Amino acid sequence: MFAKVKSLGVFGMDSYSVIVEADVTRGLPRFDIVGLPDAAVKESRERVRASIKNCGYEFPVSHITVNIAPADIKKEGAVYDLPILIALLKATEQIKVPITDYAFLGELSLDGEIRKCTGVLPMVLKAREDGIGAVFVPSGNRAEASVVSGIDVFPAAHIKEVLAHLNGEKMIEPCYAEISELITDGELMDFADVKGQTFAKRALEIAAAGGHNCIMIGPPGTGKSMLAKRIPSILPEMTFEEQLETTKIYSIAGELPDNVQLITRRPFRHPHHTVSAQGLAGGGQVPRPGEISLAHNGVMFMDEFPEFDRRSKESLRQPIEDGTITIVRSGGTVTYPSNIMLVAAMNPCPCGYYGHPTRECTCTEAAKKRYRDKISGPILDRIDIHIEVEPVDYDELASKAKEEPSAEIRKRVNRAREIQRKRFEGTGITCNANMTPKMTKEYCVLSDEASALLKASFEKLGLSARAYDKLLRISRTIADLEGSENIETAHISQAIQYRSLDRKFWTD
Repeated sequence: MFAKVKSLGVFGMDSYSVIVEADVTRGLPRFDIVGLPDAAVKESRERVRASIKNCGYEFPVSHITVNIAPADIKKEGAVYDLPILIALLKATEQIKVPITDYAFLGELSLDGEIRKCTGVLPMVLKAREDGIGAVFVPSGNRAEASVVSGIDVFPAAHIKEVLAHLNGEKMIEPCYAEISELITDGELMDFADVKGQTFAKRALEIAAAGGHNCIMIGPPGTGKSMLAKRIPSILPEMTFEEQLETTKIYSIAGELPDNVQLITRRPFRHPHHTVSAQGLAGGGQVPRPGEISLAHNGVMFMDEFPEFDRRSKESLRQPIEDGTITIVRSGGTVTYPSNIMLVAAMNPCPCGYYGHPTRECTCTEAAKKRYRDKISGPILDRIDIHIEVEPVDYDELASKAKEEPSAEIRKRVNRAREIQRKRFEGTGITCNANMTPKMTKEYCVLSDEASALLKASFEKLGLSARAYDKLLRISRTIADLEGSENIETAHISQAIQYRSLDRKFWTD
């Protein structure tokens, strides 16, 4: 007796079709699973056996062979429990109805409960692409699966519900998401709570408007972390495509919160400085997304930047330059998107008070050099905006004057992003920071005065070709914020302020 059941798998960001074949023949009782399964898939034998028995069905005392095709791709996780069980019941004719138009996903408990699994969203999208009519998913994955239109999604909490539906006894209602009713996060911190720091706030507004990476440097207690944690409140709204792509990453990583259909706010990841290079970049025998990919379309904040392991910091080079990260492991090579806005914060020296207006630095020159050398030139060169965060004086802290709220800043950011969206429509580029060299040349046209100022600054500061391009892109963002078609001298002048910080602290 033989049966085939459709299922799906995930490798990297891509999903693929899977066929679960069950062959039940005479012979000594034996249950084999082939098709390059990992340990979790092999353990399906015991979960499926117990589920069938505990739900009142007959487990065949025969020679059972289950093949999970294609056999050249490593299968991982418990997502194949449900399709294996359905294939066995179909092969032993305990299911008599046709099931060719269905796909099945889900982990089983020993009593037949269907448990939540990872990667359901990309798998349902693939099922729709393959023309499958309906897919059964765990009820715990109802929210993310319901986002996919054009296919029936049947959420089930127990295998008895699946079998009752297949036999026509009690039908499961397909679930569909109303996009206007998607769940969002709680309230965000507001820039209105931050006293002073006008220069830093303006720099972060420019960074948010153009998607630029930035680093804040200043003494302890000046508000670097406080400013960074308020960046999500001024980030531009996500497009539906960005929401879907970000949600896919969180689904694959198993990081999607319960009952959340789509990630509708840009991610804000804040890894501790003890994180490993693999934790940042992602990895594993079958590579999984790391912090860099989980921050895709959002912000990754790295506080105490010099204290991160050197390998961890250097792993940022390719992602912040290319917007993707490629992980090579024995289990295969995958590429995850990593279009992130990197925000780093650091002290200027080990004691923190180098350059402080009132407190004296106690570090030796050698100690300051060792501290600065923890951040390599190539990494610093890839960070668009350098922000010096000065101490706030008493009068500013005690002032009762109201600071500008995040909502007002965000309006300007959204207007600037809308200009960029129209500018780059159809190119796959979403913001100024991601412009190609060809686009930079086309859209960053300078007046004669602005060009002369940029030339003088380039020669005086000894900037690299990469820094030159970044200055042009920052200037383009400043012009967009002001609604200017052309890049003027004032825009270049302001952009240069945000590239000179490394000359103050990184040269003697």
